[in-house]
Amino acid sequence: MPHRVVVLALDGLLPFELGIPQRIFGRSFRAAPGRRARKPYDVVTCSIRPPGPVRTDADFSILVEHGPEALATADTVVVPASYERGPLFEEGRLPAELAAAFALVRPGTRMVSICTGSYVLAAAGYLDGRPATTHWSAADHFQRTFPRVRVDPDVLFTDDGDVLTSAGVAAGIDLCLHLVRRDHGAAVANEIARRTVVPPHRDGGQAQYIHRPLPEPRSATTTAARAWALTRLERPILLREMAEREAMSVRTFTRRFREEVGVSPVQWLTRQRVERARQLLETTDLPVDRVAREAGFGTATSLRQHLQAALGVPPSAYRRTFRNPADPAPPPAP
Repeated sequence: MPHRVVVLALDGLLPFELGIPQRIFGRSFRAAPGRRARKPYDVVTCSIRPPGPVRTDADFSILVEHGPEALATADTVVVPASYERGPLFEEGRLPAELAAAFALVRPGTRMVSICTGSYVLAAAGYLDGRPATTHWSAADHFQRTFPRVRVDPDVLFTDDGDVLTSAGVAAGIDLCLHLVRRDHGAAVANEIARRTVVPPHRDGGQAQYIHRPLPEPRSATTTAARAWALTRLERPILLREMAEREAMSVRTFTRRFREEVGVSPVQWLTRQRVERARQLLETTDLPVDRVAREAGFGTATSLRQHLQAALGVPPSAYRRTFRNPADPAPPPAP
C-alpha cells in the first residue's frame, strides 16, 4: 500500500508551502530507465474542522475536502506554516480544536513541519529535547517559547528519525526530497527533483542564509570550478586546481566558495562523491571496489567509511535496501 502523507491545512497558511508535499510526494515517478512508473505515496490534505474553506495568507481561500479524521490514517503528517497568531504563538499551547485533531494521530506516525509549522509540533510536545529548526526570523522567539527544544537556526532542515523540521518556505522542498531519498533512495529523489526543476540535494546542514552578500553577477564566482569538478569526481581533485579554474588564490577561492555554497570545498566534494556512489549502488551492479573508484574514493574501505559517516550504513546494506534484484540495471554512466 502507498505510504499515506496527510498535510494539515491551518487558517493563515501559505499556499506555496501547502503545495510542496503534493508536488514532491504526489506524483508517480520512474526511479531509473526500464522501471515502470509507480506511486509510492498517497497525499491527502485535511483541516481541523469538517470539510470546507480554509483561509490563506493570500487573497483567496482553499476548499479542503477532508476533516481531522484523516490524521488518524496518516503514516506521515506534514504541517506547513500558518500566519495566524493566537495561543500557539503567544503562549506556546495548542488551541482546543488543534489539540483535538492531534489526539487522532497514531503513535509512531512520522511528524514533519515546514517553516513555522514547527510551532505546532513543539506545542504538541513532539520536539521536547530534540533538535529542530524553523524560519530564521522566528528562531529566537521559537526558542524562548519552547525552551526544551534544541533549536538550530542555521540549518535547512533537521532529521531526528520520526520527527523532522525544515526552515522557511523553499527549505520545505529540501526536506521533502530528503524524505523521498531516505524512503526510496537517491535515484528516485533525483528524478523528482529534475521534474520539479530544483537542485536534487541541498544538505540539511547548509546555512539557511548567507551573512555576507553574494557576488555581483559580473564578479568572479566558483560556479565553473564546481561544474568542472563534477565531471571528474573519479579523479583526484586539488583545491589549487579548482582555484585556478576561477583565476583565484586558494585563500580567496575557499572564502568565496563558503559564501556561495555554505560549506568548504573539501566538504562539498565529499558530499558529491557520496551522492555519486549512491547512484551507482542503486542503478548498477558494479562491484563495491569499482563504485569506490568511479565515485572518487579510491578504495572500498574509504567508500565504506564515508558512506557509514553520511548514511549510517555500509555500501552492501545500502544497495540491498534500494536495489531490487529483479529490476534491470542500466549501464553505468560514462
